Amino acid sequence: MSRSVPVARVATFVYFVLCGTTMGTWVVHIPAIEERVGISHATLGGLLVLLGLGAFVGMQAAGRLSDRLGARTVVPAAGALCSATLVLPGLAQEPWTLGAALLVFGFCNGCLDVGMNAHAVHVEREYGRPVMSAFHATFSVGGVLAAFGGAATASAGLSPAAGMAIVGALGVVTALVAARALLPAAPTTTVDTGADDKRRGTGGRIWVLAALALMVMLCEGAANDWSALHLKDVLGASESTAAFAYGTFAATMTIGRLLADRLVTRFGSMAILRYGAVIAGVGITLVALAPWMWAAFAGWALFGLGLSGCVPQLFSAAGHTDPSAAGANVSRVAGLGYVGMLAGPAVIGWLTHLVALNHAFVLLILLCAVTAVAARVLRTGSDRPREPATSGN
Repeated sequence: MSRSVPVARVATFVYFVLCGTTMGTWVVHIPAIEERVGISHATLGGLLVLLGLGAFVGMQAAGRLSDRLGARTVVPAAGALCSATLVLPGLAQEPWTLGAALLVFGFCNGCLDVGMNAHAVHVEREYGRPVMSAFHATFSVGGVLAAFGGAATASAGLSPAAGMAIVGALGVVTALVAARALLPAAPTTTVDTGADDKRRGTGGRIWVLAALALMVMLCEGAANDWSALHLKDVLGASESTAAFAYGTFAATMTIGRLLADRLVTRFGSMAILRYGAVIAGVGITLVALAPWMWAAFAGWALFGLGLSGCVPQLFSAAGHTDPSAAGANVSRVAGLGYVGMLAGPAVIGWLTHLVALNHAFVLLILLCAVTAVAARVLRTGSDRPREPATSGN
């Protein structure tokens, strides 16, 4: 393995942190921006659809560009643009300008998301062992940094635009400095006359992976928005206590992702997806049935732990299925997964018009069960990293 590969791994960590920090910075400033623009929660919810739409389109564009130009070109450009456009929502004065800003920022964030995951697949292939889950864990680190940064700028009396501009400026510098450490595009191989047939054969598998990503990330999205409300509305917890429900979920998810790569090496990606879904299903079942807060906390902890390793395995499998189309395949899986992340809170919200909130979680139990059964899609082994080349990069 070339000496440049460990350096490229560190650089990839940097971009995952950057992506988490930029998105987290927007999230922590939502209340202040909503108040300044003068919009209701319902209007904000509609505008957030534009953020998701922009991200989805950006993911599809970045996937194709990564295959054509190489992630080494796409990732720094996307990182710099994502950082530069972070300030736009902070500058918005009207609902339509906020919507336009979110559309642009979402597009750039989606480009960075797929680009860095495509490069992570390249790094994993060079390592010859699983390293994807740790990258996803550092995305959460970026969210933590954003929370501290938002608190610091708010306590200093800075406006959202000023705070977001500072983070954005640092992000642009970081994206450009880390670019030199990224791996170049993989060497072009001899033309395979059966490449089209191969892609047609793997296309169905990619869409199965994408459907599983939708289900898993729908579960994540539901936990993000409904975990605290569950403790407050169903179990009567105070707002301060209820907030720990999401904190518990997020903490175990981060811990699980830090440990998942070693477990994948030992047991395989199919086992992580299957038994992770089972653990998540047990956790959300405990949440749905919990008569006490501590039982609910335990359920949310298991739910986060179980889900933690699932998405990285799906992204990794998509990238390794056809290395020549890794970017496009990752974009399909990530794009449909992102739809699930956005849809999760809305679907659960719709179900609460029919049944109690804890009963609505039965949908999440079913999705975990389907994921566990369908995990056999990873059995082929084509998602496993190849042995690293000895000739370097």
